[in-house]
Amino acid sequence: MIDTTAKASELLRLHHAGTTLVLPTVWDAWSARTVVDAGFPALSIGSHPLADSRGQQDNEGMTLGDALDGIRRVTAAVDVPVTADVESGYDTPAAELVERVLDAGSVGINIEDTVHSEGRLREVQEQADYVGALRSAADQAGVELLINARTDAFMGEVVTFEDPLAEAVRRLQACEVAGARCVYPVRVPDAETLRTLLAEMSGPVNITAHPVHGAPSGSFEELKAAGVQRITFGPLLMAALTDKVIELVTPWR
Repeated sequence: MIDTTAKASELLRLHHAGTTLVLPTVWDAWSARTVVDAGFPALSIGSHPLADSRGQQDNEGMTLGDALDGIRRVTAAVDVPVTADVESGYDTPAAELVERVLDAGSVGINIEDTVHSEGRLREVQEQADYVGALRSAADQAGVELLINARTDAFMGEVVTFEDPLAEAVRRLQACEVAGARCVYPVRVPDAETLRTLLAEMSGPVNITAHPVHGAPSGSFEELKAAGVQRITFGPLLMAALTDKVIELVTPWR
């Protein structure tokens, strides 16, 4: 637990180091080692690429045990802090989720407000309460678990909001108050929306970007200039590699 505690504190420090923290999103031991060999001080595990690597479905098509098996393989392969996407928590009580995630070696989690098993978004206070329970469990364990609270308010898949930006702000602010150390609005549509989100949040904001094409809200340089403190790739690094693999093998057909 001492090593876990130190890694959690280091991951939190990296979020407040005054630079944009890029956490390349990996899915297995090979991709994790490759990212660390490239010089990154921490990494993230995405549920989508992890599920794809296992032949399973994202959106909680894996069980928590499946996800933790993948997380454990990554954390055992590298010495840097790892944060992992655990979707909406796999219908698991907060204290149990924190205990099992820490046992698997992850010192951060993404927790989203879409409950896939029920086909709905949690209500604002419901999600904040769950984040608060996660924070309390981590604090009791003596670990500065980096909770990255995600909202799907911009997605428009489970529910469509009249004002997605206002809804995202409302949800993410509630999660910050509850103890999230970073917030994650998925699919921020443009730079203006990003500026509003950054102004309304008190802590780091996570943006998903493509490693080649950047994000709808800006290129890597533009995201840095805007003050984005954390960037992950979601499933987009794996997608970019898929395109490259096709390019490499196609001449050999």
